[in-house]
Order: sequence, then C-alpha cells, then structure tokens
Amino acid sequence: MTERRIPGHARSGLKHWVLVAAGCAAVVGGALGATSATGAVTGGQQAADGPVAEPVPTAAPLPEVDPAKADLPLECGPFPVAVSLKASAVLDGRPVTVAAAHCRADMGTPPDGVFLVTADAAPVTLLPDSEGLTVTELAIRSDGSIRGTARGYSSPDVPRFSPDLRVDLSWTRTAGAWTKQETSTPTAGA
Repeated sequence: MTERRIPGHARSGLKHWVLVAAGCAAVVGGALGATSATGAVTGGQQAADGPVAEPVPTAAPLPEVDPAKADLPLECGPFPVAVSLKASAVLDGRPVTVAAAHCRADMGTPPDGVFLVTADAAPVTLLPDSEGLTVTELAIRSDGSIRGTARGYSSPDVPRFSPDLRVDLSWTRTAGAWTKQETSTPTAGA
C-alpha cells in the first residue's frame, strides 16, 4: 500500500483557520456597519472619528407613466400588447415614458414599435413596428434625447431567426416634433 502525502502548501492548521475566521468576522462586521449602496455608516452608529452619522437621504422615485395602460397604436388582432422595454423621465416638467412594445404572439419574436407615452395625450409613435426591428436597449438622456439599440435584417432574404444588423437609433426633438436618426452596422456573424 502506498502512502499519499499532502504537500505542505495544501495542508491547513490551526493558524490558518484562525486567520480565516478573523477575516470573515471583519467582512461581516464591515457589511453590517455600512450601507450597501454608499458604504456610509448608517444612522445611530458611531463612525470611526466619533460623530454619529445621519442616514443618507434617498432620491424620490421618478414619476412614471405606465405604458401598459396606454392605448398603443399596434394592430395585434386577438393578441395582447407586451411592453418589452421602458424608460421614464421628466421632460418639460411632465413625466413621460418611452416604451418598446410588440404584439405578444404564441410563436416567434414579433417586431417592436417605440412609443412616447404621457399621461395627458395620445402615445407618439417614434418607431413603427412595420420597420421589423427588435429593440434591445432604450434610454432617455438628460438632454431630452432618446437612444436605443435594435436588431434588424439587411434584406427580406435573411432568416427571421438570425438578425444580421445592429441598428443604433436616436430621436431628438426639434420644433415640437421628434426626428429619428439611425445607423446600421453588420453584426459579427454576418
């Protein structure tokens, strides 16, 4: 019978486990004494230099218009409308939500339309679903412009399960109307 020896660097002793326990205790103690979002000492606990820290005020949630409650201009027949992406902001003092939505079909991936929804007006179509794009990213920037990314097809011959274009979309407001700009680039697999 042969004897197997564990190399010295793979063996652990009492000293090793004491150091592991001390390290774990330090991590847990630090986590309990600081908030996860800011790392600041939470209210009522002593900070390292003595004074009691006050809780960090949280930002008020952004007002949001629910696009699921809006009458989005999609012709879905018997299928319901599904909102796949949304982003909210305050533009000109009013809460707005930009949403990518499509008809929820039983099979496949229907194309998305992009709509700007406000509480007091009909939705504005920024991208009709007839363009055949699947929106993958959507955001409202601080300057009021809207940015998005989508997948698309270079021709009708491209199989619908294999989009071959990345489409970068942007909308800016000029004289009260939204202007769309898009740039298409072939995907790596194309």
